[in-house]
Amino acid sequence: MTDLTRLTAADLAEALTSGEVSAREATQAHLTRIAEVDPAIHAYLHVAADSALATADEVDAARAKGETLHQLAGVPIAVKDVMTTTGMPTTCGSKMLQGWIPPYDATVVRQIKAAGMPILGKTNMDEFAMGSSTEHSAYGATRNPWDLNRIPGGSGGGSSAVVASYQAPLATGTDTGGSIRQPAAVTGSVGVKPTYGGVSRYGLVALASSLDQAGPCARTVLDTALLHEVMGGHDPMDSTSIDAPVPSVVEAARRADVSGMKIGIVRELTGEGFQPGVQARFDEAVALLTEAGAEVVEVSCPNFQYALAAYYLILPSEASSNLAKFDAMRYGMRVVPEGDPSAEQVMAATRDAGFGDEVKRRIILGTYALSSGYYDAYYGSAQKVRRLISDDFAAAFARADVLVCPTAPTTAFAFGDKLDDPMAMYLNDIATIPANLAGVPGMSLPSGLADEDGLPAGLQILAPAMADERLYSVGAALEARLLDQWGGPLLDRAPALTKGA
Repeated sequence: MTDLTRLTAADLAEALTSGEVSAREATQAHLTRIAEVDPAIHAYLHVAADSALATADEVDAARAKGETLHQLAGVPIAVKDVMTTTGMPTTCGSKMLQGWIPPYDATVVRQIKAAGMPILGKTNMDEFAMGSSTEHSAYGATRNPWDLNRIPGGSGGGSSAVVASYQAPLATGTDTGGSIRQPAAVTGSVGVKPTYGGVSRYGLVALASSLDQAGPCARTVLDTALLHEVMGGHDPMDSTSIDAPVPSVVEAARRADVSGMKIGIVRELTGEGFQPGVQARFDEAVALLTEAGAEVVEVSCPNFQYALAAYYLILPSEASSNLAKFDAMRYGMRVVPEGDPSAEQVMAATRDAGFGDEVKRRIILGTYALSSGYYDAYYGSAQKVRRLISDDFAAAFARADVLVCPTAPTTAFAFGDKLDDPMAMYLNDIATIPANLAGVPGMSLPSGLADEDGLPAGLQILAPAMADERLYSVGAALEARLLDQWGGPLLDRAPALTKGA
């Protein structure tokens, strides 16, 4: 039998529908792969073997009765540990929530379960989604399947790593400033941040409510579209959810056509500051789009230069507010100092022990930015910059159907290289942050291997709000040409650990 863990989600779904394989066989194959590989990669914080197999058995029984099932029924999936899940822990990579089992499912999780997809487990992440390397997890870093001494990106490094190492065909992620797209870029996988409000945030433990967006992670553009369709849709439980149909992302991915489209290269997000190998693969990918019938134009977004500064005022401000609920009074960790401590002393001791350094750094920064006398100068000014960035996008999309740039300025860096330099770490998100500030959708897909280190580089596609299908049309067309050029999937060039050799 074909190694089931090597199949795309689309191919596995066909095999399940035809009866060639059972959902139990597919789920067990991935659980076996997890047992073999994850001790070295540490991408999962919790493996839900029993419940995953139980779901698979339910799917097999329903299929045997001839019931109509979702096309992804029986296809296993991993869930980022920032999404609430009944029956399994949700820790957000933090000691603060160690062992916490939520009483309800996030809407995204509920939709995954309704589709009959066995949940293999919860994936590792930077604590409360704060980081670009997964080094800030309280439970240890996840390793990049391409090189175990390098980071898999963040905050969703666990989700990108399980996909790239064939421990799951699909995974969910969340993207506040690039936490789906940057991990995809450095692991050679595909990740999408949908339009803000296109996927429900209900049940996502909030980092920055005006920026957070759940989205899909996979190994191919079509697989990502299939999961996007499951995750998307209006949710009355989320006041920011868009009451509109999910864009036709699967149809666009299957069509894979860019003929007549205008592709805008963002002048401010190329060239200086980007690793030469990353830039070279980007330039080659753009040339392929031209060969496929697209017209390439250069656009300028001058206010993007202020995006990083604005983001690191808005995000910490919202985070300091959202994380105030972790106060040792209602749920989660509680540290009680000796003697007869006051409630305030219990809160202080708990937050000191439960939060890591990066979380504390951002809470302090956000609290300062929101404090009396500084609100207008910092948070208020950042929101004005945010509007200017949205205006830049509007002007650029008046000239181009989609915008493109490298996803991240470099390939995966070594553990510890940027851990003691927060600014260097933050700069990894320089190309992804503008999309979150404006609420527009973005995709990262592999553009090739950088010459300097042989590690994956990513190309980012950005589209207007609610035009998510354009990401998939362009992404699938480029992916097809890159696969022809490479002679097969990029992950086939990964080390033996990834291939299972």
